[in-house]
Amino acid sequence: QREFTQKKTFTSWINSILAKHTPPYVVSDLYTDIQQGHLLLDLLEVLSGQHLPREKGFNTFQCRSNIENALTFLKSRSLKLINIHVADIIEGKPSIVLGLIWTIIFHFHIEELARTLACTYSQPSPDCPSAVDSSPKANRSAKKSAKIKERWKMSATKALLLWAKEQCSLHGSVSVTDFKSSWRSGLAFLAIIQTLRPGLVDLEKAKARSNKENLKEAFRIAELELNIPRLLEPEDVDTVNPDEKSIMTYVAQFLQYSKNLPESEEDMQEKVREAMGWLAAQEKKLAKLLVETENETYYQKYKEMMSFMETFNQEKIPFLPVLSSKRGEAELSEGQQQMREEWDKVISQINEWKTKLDQMLPSPLDSIEAWLQEVERLQAEDLPDMQDPFKAMSVFREIIVIFKGLMDCFDSHLDTLQSFKNEDEKNMPLVLPEKLEEMKRRFSNIHSTNPSTFLEYHYGLCSAIANEVKLKLNIWDVKYGAKESVESLLENW
Repeated sequence: QREFTQKKTFTSWINSILAKHTPPYVVSDLYTDIQQGHLLLDLLEVLSGQHLPREKGFNTFQCRSNIENALTFLKSRSLKLINIHVADIIEGKPSIVLGLIWTIIFHFHIEELARTLACTYSQPSPDCPSAVDSSPKANRSAKKSAKIKERWKMSATKALLLWAKEQCSLHGSVSVTDFKSSWRSGLAFLAIIQTLRPGLVDLEKAKARSNKENLKEAFRIAELELNIPRLLEPEDVDTVNPDEKSIMTYVAQFLQYSKNLPESEEDMQEKVREAMGWLAAQEKKLAKLLVETENETYYQKYKEMMSFMETFNQEKIPFLPVLSSKRGEAELSEGQQQMREEWDKVISQINEWKTKLDQMLPSPLDSIEAWLQEVERLQAEDLPDMQDPFKAMSVFREIIVIFKGLMDCFDSHLDTLQSFKNEDEKNMPLVLPEKLEEMKRRFSNIHSTNPSTFLEYHYGLCSAIANEVKLKLNIWDVKYGAKESVESLLENW
């Protein structure tokens, strides 16, 4: 029964996602349709917004290749695919197929939504920079990352449950303690609908109705009024042991709906006021820290900066939605414009502080840091405008010479960094180990992107030359005399 419910729920969920695909795709039998691999790739492309490699045909080799591409993509996002093999998917094994689809639903649907609740329910988000990059005690081993991922998986479920409890708590006797029997009466679904769209539901009348009537009414209203796809049927939930995964998948859609609701101007203004207060406090804290550490050693200054950034990155999470508003300047209120200016000011002060600290690194680390920044700046720069091919050729040639000159120093700088003795005459550390590790990681990043950067520059140069040749050929449409004079003309050019 559970397998039957999951197949039906997951198929409906997939169809609601693939309705956004071009062209739309409808799954008729999950176990059969998934075997070719196209369904998996279509689904992942819509969910991720990325274009994935695929074989266009439908023979065994092409199907296997497509499924492998899908699984490789999932693994690249650090998803654990335990006992999920290509051969089992090609055979359409129910337990394996359902396990794979649940992994996709949990990661792309439930986990992504629950991250938005991480701040509210004090759960750490893996996307928060301070959880990894800014912590002085950060351990970047794969083992620890996997443990963090597992803890977050549990907390994502908990965050979704807490959100559901919160919606239902506004309506007295409606209690939610799990994703199973708590939903059997249908009252929890109706309570959430009433919270999200007051007036659509009469909970007092619902208390006198049967479970099936309430579930039928909740699913009908959700579909018609909230545009939430009907993933479940009353008989799927009104049972002794309803399927937890199916209910979670459906409930997450209500959370998605709540995230898309427009925010009132009053709520927005309150959040802006809170953000402005926090930014002002950060500015004071930063100014005070700069004064207090003025006469400290580089080691102590950098340690204080790391501590400040760890707290700053953690505290900013609740304000990110209002700070990262996508509205343009013309749409922002006066308060929002002031907040954005204050945010830019604080970030500018932090970056200025970081720059000064980098300049204070003990020799020879200061010159290595300057070299790293120059290479990173060059790699981050936009390519020259190709509208003037002759000018672009000149710029590309100049960039290639500069970049090659910088990369010629790569090995010597890396050797110097790796052999750096991190202690003073009193055997005290000169630099925080985290800073040295950060610099080594940057060398690794430059090493991995170096070939593609060079290739990009040379491709740009070749394109500029080709465009210039085309322009010349369009001009040279008259006779230029004998063969020798034409050869001379071309040689001179």
